[in-house]
Amino acid sequence: MKKLLFTILLTVLTITASAIVTVPIKGSIISPADPHIQYAGRISFTNPERPAWNFPGIQIMAAFEGTSLRMMAKPQSGYFMARIDEAEPFKVAFRGERDSLVTLATALPEGRHLVRLMYIIEGYELFPEFWGFVLDQGCQLVEAPSFPSRKIEFIGNSITCGYGNEGLNKFDHFDYATENHYYSYASITARNLGAQHWVVARSGIGAYRNYGEPKTGSPESCMPVQYEYTGYAWEPGLRQGDTFLREKWDFGRYQPDVICINLGTNDLSTNNYDLSLLKQGYQKLLTMVRQHNPQAKIVLLTGSMLYNQELQEAIQLLDEVAAEAQAAGDKEVYRFDMAHIDGEEFFGNDYHPNIYQDEKMANELTAYLRQLMNWF
Repeated sequence: MKKLLFTILLTVLTITASAIVTVPIKGSIISPADPHIQYAGRISFTNPERPAWNFPGIQIMAAFEGTSLRMMAKPQSGYFMARIDEAEPFKVAFRGERDSLVTLATALPEGRHLVRLMYIIEGYELFPEFWGFVLDQGCQLVEAPSFPSRKIEFIGNSITCGYGNEGLNKFDHFDYATENHYYSYASITARNLGAQHWVVARSGIGAYRNYGEPKTGSPESCMPVQYEYTGYAWEPGLRQGDTFLREKWDFGRYQPDVICINLGTNDLSTNNYDLSLLKQGYQKLLTMVRQHNPQAKIVLLTGSMLYNQELQEAIQLLDEVAAEAQAAGDKEVYRFDMAHIDGEEFFGNDYHPNIYQDEKMANELTAYLRQLMNWF
């Protein structure tokens, strides 16, 4: 069969009532299942032509031939950061009802190039999917470098997600446009250390009680429940096609060298918490994390949105959890406290850390992990 030389018609299924849209695309279409594409993060490949996820920090990397690159994704998938070769990274948006194709690069020098993508928001409402690339006609993907061999996992809440870190006013509320995991303390720390990082995080989640929920806890949706799954199932009932949210995660796909857990801020919110239940929740999560990651070092973090009594309670509780785990035989559980926000210039939206505070936390955590892991 002759190679297609002209226009290729790609049928794109949208999630809106308008249903089927036929979009003419010129060039070589690269399937998401192409073996040259590398993925990092909790992604479901139940449908290999439509990789799906909803945690932030998902990464896609590929090397390609030619002078241009376009990316395909499900309309309204949200925001990505893209980097071509060693140029500055830039934000890419799939926000419109029919936005399924975005140009990442044009007029590149002839030759081979590298694209690195990161999903930078929480997709639990958007159900994002990656649909592939479009290259110059006749061009193809080539072998790309591997992700770094050093591996970190971050388990956390909105602070780890990057909630509001591009915001300019602490009184402004959540907006996808101001959440950017690429500039979160987690992502910066990984880049500082030359490591890849995978993320299990969602705004509002706790170790036993999610934000503003009853004192007795959130037994169906707190982190010890969600950690087992590929995605975050925030709705009691799942939409057709979103069954990956109840797909049990295969922990054999990623065994991190070190795991950083940053939870407790939501558990201690709204002055309606039970410290004994929080401790039980943390211990349950720690046991689960250790079971699935037997060789990893585990670091329990605080920072950066707790103050006064709640901060001291969190520090004491996590010190106890770590000490008791070590006394029980797990010698690879550690503690580290990042600095809390101490100036107006470091607030993003809803009193969250902005990118300057994220940089401060990343520098602190980088120094600690460098020593702990001997990553020099």
